[in-house]
Amino acid sequence: MRRLVLIILVLLFAVGDLAPTMVMAQGFFGRQDQGQQQAPPQRRHRSIFDMLFGPRDDSQQQQPDQMAPPPVVRKPRPAQLPPAKPTIAKADGATRVAVFGDSLAADVAKALDRFYADDPNVAILPQAVGSSGFARPDYFDWNKAIGQQITANSFDVAVVMIGVNDRQSISQDGKSLKSLTDEWKAAYSARLAGFLDQLRAANKPVVWIGLPPMAAPQLSAAMNQVSSLERLAAFGSGAEFVDIYDKFLDEDGNYSQSGPDVNGQPALMRRNDGVHFTNAGADKVALYASQSIRLFARGGAGVAITDPLAGTDAAALLRPPYQGLGQSKLLQLAGAVVPLTGAQPRAESLIEAGSPDPAAGFDMKQMLQAPAGRADAFGVGIDPSATRPPGPNDADAAGVVGTPASPTGKDLANADAH
Repeated sequence: MRRLVLIILVLLFAVGDLAPTMVMAQGFFGRQDQGQQQAPPQRRHRSIFDMLFGPRDDSQQQQPDQMAPPPVVRKPRPAQLPPAKPTIAKADGATRVAVFGDSLAADVAKALDRFYADDPNVAILPQAVGSSGFARPDYFDWNKAIGQQITANSFDVAVVMIGVNDRQSISQDGKSLKSLTDEWKAAYSARLAGFLDQLRAANKPVVWIGLPPMAAPQLSAAMNQVSSLERLAAFGSGAEFVDIYDKFLDEDGNYSQSGPDVNGQPALMRRNDGVHFTNAGADKVALYASQSIRLFARGGAGVAITDPLAGTDAAALLRPPYQGLGQSKLLQLAGAVVPLTGAQPRAESLIEAGSPDPAAGFDMKQMLQAPAGRADAFGVGIDPSATRPPGPNDADAAGVVGTPASPTGKDLANADAH
């Protein structure tokens, strides 16, 4: 029995060794097709396990590992802003509203484009760069980019929403400033001021949209601090600041993924990443931003903004942080905002309107003729209930409260007669 097993094993080995040899012999001595001039692929030597349990599938070994991670592809740095072109045809001379910022600004730009779709006098220009911010000018330099856009005069009104990528260290003067430290805040505020100063010097109105709350508590707290720095920078430069933080909170003041849309209906406001907006959320931001945009974009005429303190020592002073329509009216009265459709009256003109001619002098009788209770009555005044017309000799004293008319001679005679 053992001999039989040994003989079978020997025969199996002989057949395994002979098969590749016969193939080679056919290629050397036998006929060879013209299309097989190249050497055949190298075959693996068969073993006893292949003959007993079947050959192994070599094709699986030659395929790459399906679970291997994909190669790391670094996102190239954007060289410049995307081309400024409205997606909807607009009228000639329409107010060009450029939306600058990061991926959140990209969502808002699309929403503003939908909001002004039927307005031929407002053209929305998307100018957002994803993953950008003020903390990493080595990736994308916003201060340089805004200077180039101002030089090209590519827009009339700037809408800015940026900062979601700025929770990272800042490199300055060879030092790495840790995020949200005092040194970091000072450097970040300086970059914000440099950005806004260029727009202010170019007389470009700015509508700055604050950051919303985030789903992650730590990120939300960081974005709240960044938004506070942006608010101060906007106020210092006279820009309009649109605070949307409370618009995306629930009744308890916490982050909410859902909320009322522009029509007051409940809708999903934020995406699953807890950062970006859905279309309904972006439309809500666009609605609030449009209330400030309309201060500068009316009928395609726009406004011309001038600084009355430009060129003086007071030009660098911090201006009062007036907001919204109140700021617009104040600037119009002060002559700082002059609509292109017509000049507004200055404050001094309004004060002097209706005033008497200073050369005519002051009549002391006006003090006595003032109604009782008015500030310039000085304790006296005309009694509204008095109806007796003044006589010829008491024109100055008739009807004065507390000052009876002087009796005439006839009155005295009649009094003696009684």
